[in-house]
Amino acid sequence: MIMNRLLIASLVLSVSATAVAGVQPSDEAEFYPITTLATPADTLFEVGAVELLPEQKIAVSTRRGEIWVGQDVYQSETPKWTLFARYLHEPLGLSWRDGWLYATQRPELTRLKDADGDGEADVFECISDGWGIKGDYHEYAFGSRHDKDGNIWVTLCLTGSFTADSLYRGWVLRISPDGKVIPTACGVRSPGGIGFGPKGEVFYCDNQGPWNGSSSLKHIKVGSFQGNPNGNVFFPFANGAIGEPPPYPTLTETRIVSERERIPTFVPPVVVLPHGKLGQSPTGIALIENEKFGPFQGQLLVGEQTFSQVQRLFLEEVNGVWQGAAFSFLNGLNSGTIAVRLDEDGTLFAGGSDRGWGARGGKQEALQRVRWSGKVPFEVQEMRAQPKGFQLRLTEPIDPATAVDGSFKMSAYTYIYRGAYGSPEVDQVTPAVKVTKVSADGLTIDLSVEPLTKGHVHELTVSGLRSLAGKGILHPTGYYTLNEIPVGQ
Repeated sequence: MIMNRLLIASLVLSVSATAVAGVQPSDEAEFYPITTLATPADTLFEVGAVELLPEQKIAVSTRRGEIWVGQDVYQSETPKWTLFARYLHEPLGLSWRDGWLYATQRPELTRLKDADGDGEADVFECISDGWGIKGDYHEYAFGSRHDKDGNIWVTLCLTGSFTADSLYRGWVLRISPDGKVIPTACGVRSPGGIGFGPKGEVFYCDNQGPWNGSSSLKHIKVGSFQGNPNGNVFFPFANGAIGEPPPYPTLTETRIVSERERIPTFVPPVVVLPHGKLGQSPTGIALIENEKFGPFQGQLLVGEQTFSQVQRLFLEEVNGVWQGAAFSFLNGLNSGTIAVRLDEDGTLFAGGSDRGWGARGGKQEALQRVRWSGKVPFEVQEMRAQPKGFQLRLTEPIDPATAVDGSFKMSAYTYIYRGAYGSPEVDQVTPAVKVTKVSADGLTIDLSVEPLTKGHVHELTVSGLRSLAGKGILHPTGYYTLNEIPVGQ
């Protein structure tokens, strides 16, 4: 989402002139129809965060500093809205806990409460302001919901694209229930959202730029280095909370796979979202916790601001390192998706804004509701790494006659790890793909891939495969980030 301001004008032109490639929203609507919700007419409703409240209400914060509470948002296209709070500083994180609504603003974490029951917040308490703010447009702060220990995790954008001019810019902090600041990880560049994974781990989306060849989902391991060294100047303020500063990255154009060997705390991107192919501005994160949102339980949904999309990510842990595959999921949202929030009943709320970067959706702001229709799309449900290739699990049984080598095509590539802005795809490889096994139920296929390349994105297109009903894969391309190759037979 965040990019060098010099690129904005050309970006807006390219976004508006570019049609959505591949699958069209009309193809997806059979499975995941989108409902646009009416928003207050007297405000620009640029959604920054969405949180679920009791009694099937939701709280929505806007980039203009307001928080609105909506009711009838699950049933109606014209919800009733109440202005809960105003004059906040671009809140990009909301969490409801014990009768309080917590808002992560640019300069602080605040909690709000309606003490007299009139629908408006009348108690505002600063829980923590333990990080800096200079006033630069780029100094966003994204906050998680509460974790199991009651902490809120805050990711802090750098100042501009290249510097850290305010305290803890480029860091992840945990804010404890009593307001203590816990430095947690360094190396952040430009987060667009933060959320929880299938085992309670915390992940965030970082955007292409210096030391980020492409945008990606990253795992926030306590004490980890996320790749961008510009915020490391604040280690003296952390008082040893996460150890010593990591060595400075090599100044030559190198690769993450080699820097991991030199920097023990370097946690590689979990899933790279190839720039221009799967958007270019990943944002909010939502975990699919059960089967009420379709056949993708345990996977992540990730918002995409510039392309007005939602992507789907399958994750697995290999040799103690998180990695996985990304697939296109939902196209055609009305504005640049920033916030995604999924209720356990299977209702997804997606909202956003196009201010600053432009978005394919074409609207200045939007709040939309998505539910699974109950129909199962023919998709690659999972893409798992194996010692000599990948195993695909499908959502429906395949026609075995189409499970042939010619139905699969793969390329592999990586990115330059460097301080310049972004990177082209480099070190291209064209692996040979062969079908080695099809399960008796027709739901899994084992693929031999030669060679497998550690550290590369393995882009697999499943063009010729058909289901028993004759359907092609709805989203036929997956992008697997191979941080580790499994050990074994």
